[in-house]
Amino acid sequence: MAILTVNNVSKHFAALTALNKVSIEIEPQSIFGLLGPNGAGKTTLIRIINQITGPDEGEVLLENQKLKPDHVYSIGYLPEERGLYKKMAVGEQALYLAQLKGMSRHDAIQKLKFWFRKFEIESWWNKKVEELSKGMQQKVQFIVTVVHEPKLLIFDEPFSGFDPINVNLLKDEILELRRKGSTIIFSTHNMASVEELCDNIALINKANKVLDGSVKEIKKSHKTNTYELHYKNFEGELKSVLNERFELTDIRNEDGIHTAVVKLPKDAGPNDLLANLMPHASITGLNEIIPSMNDIFITTVNAFNQGDPNSLLAN
Repeated sequence: MAILTVNNVSKHFAALTALNKVSIEIEPQSIFGLLGPNGAGKTTLIRIINQITGPDEGEVLLENQKLKPDHVYSIGYLPEERGLYKKMAVGEQALYLAQLKGMSRHDAIQKLKFWFRKFEIESWWNKKVEELSKGMQQKVQFIVTVVHEPKLLIFDEPFSGFDPINVNLLKDEILELRRKGSTIIFSTHNMASVEELCDNIALINKANKVLDGSVKEIKKSHKTNTYELHYKNFEGELKSVLNERFELTDIRNEDGIHTAVVKLPKDAGPNDLLANLMPHASITGLNEIIPSMNDIFITTVNAFNQGDPNSLLAN
């Protein structure tokens, strides 16, 4: 059973359609990437899940129950636009926010102390928020987001403003939270992080869901039968010995090792390419080029924007 189900959700603001019949399902104990260009509708959907606003059409179910006010205790939300009370002491503010999520004062203190020790920030407890750097403040907000151990966590650009060391720290914590049972919605423009962390994704563009599925299957479905070939001991032009159905898209030479990128027709495989070239050169390597999530993001959004009927519009 999905932990979160979004059924045909639409949202309008005057003449603007922010979401158009969007449906997604998120499996328990997974990391789900919610992707899309700026203004696509991602933040509107996140706000609906958090009950900050409501849908005009459709419904959202948490563990097969329609969203209700007390579900706020089962959700942790780290918004892209951070916001802490700058004049308040860090520990006092963290304690206040934890209690808003339903924790007792005693439990909140115990859990916060645990997280402050884990992040090695115990000395920040009595500092005012305004004394902390942006990255330090974001660490505090991350802790406040997870401290009540919610079933569903929503992170909107969680790595924004962090240096590489702290990015890795947060990535490790996100993976650990999933290992311990949390389900995570991860909204970001960093496609490398999507490939590294996400099990499944949904891509929203201009209020519509245009692509969804597992990262692995999406990358597989976008392969173009293109290979990178490494070879040596070849004289002449590679194109002259290639089967005419093979498309040579790039070629370069470095220290005597030639590299070529070749796109094969649908009915051909790597063995056909090798059989074509082995009489003429020594093959040192061959690997299939798998499109990155960044390439897929750009291709899918552009295809949708240009009205390509073959783009993956999934509504």
